[in-house]
This record gives sequence, structure tokens and C-alpha cells, in this order.
Amino acid sequence: MTEEKKNTFLPNNCILEDRRTLSVSGVNDVGSFDEQTIIASTDLGELTIRGEKLHITKLSLEIGELQVEGNIAALSYTDVAPKNSSFFARVFR
Repeated sequence: MTEEKKNTFLPNNCILEDRRTLSVSGVNDVGSFDEQTIIASTDLGELTIRGEKLHITKLSLEIGELQVEGNIAALSYTDVAPKNSSFFARVFR
């Protein structure tokens, strides 16, 4: 029996509870993180999470799930940059 190819598009949901706990689904990768900023890649764009004392409590890229705790101040999406853009195109955008 052959295994079917999985759909690579994951549903994207954000659930913010009391500005202290954030659950995000549809996460493909976490590019960078520190206590003030977490940058996660999704199929709908790059998600930037800003705040203070941010900690990733759960990350499962197999199911596309990210959980963050801390003082969450902002969530913002940016469009996905083309994968084949040159170094100078990324620097001067």
C-alpha cells in the first residue's frame, strides 16, 4: 500500500489568551527567537510575535503547532518573500 502525499498547506490559527499565552497552528519553521521577538514562518506569511519575557513552550513542526508564553504585545504578518530573490533584493527592500 502506498502512502498518499500530504497536503503541505496547514490551516493557520492564532489563539491569544489574556495576552499571556499564544497558540499558533500552521507553523512551518521558527527562523529566530529571543525574549522580545519570535519570527515564525507560515504558509500565509511570516508571523512576528513581539513582547517581553517570551518563551516557546511547545514547538511541533510535524503538526505545525507553536505555543508561546510571556507578555505578548503584538502579532504581525508580512508576506512571504520569493525564495529566489537575490541578496541585494533582500537588502534593499
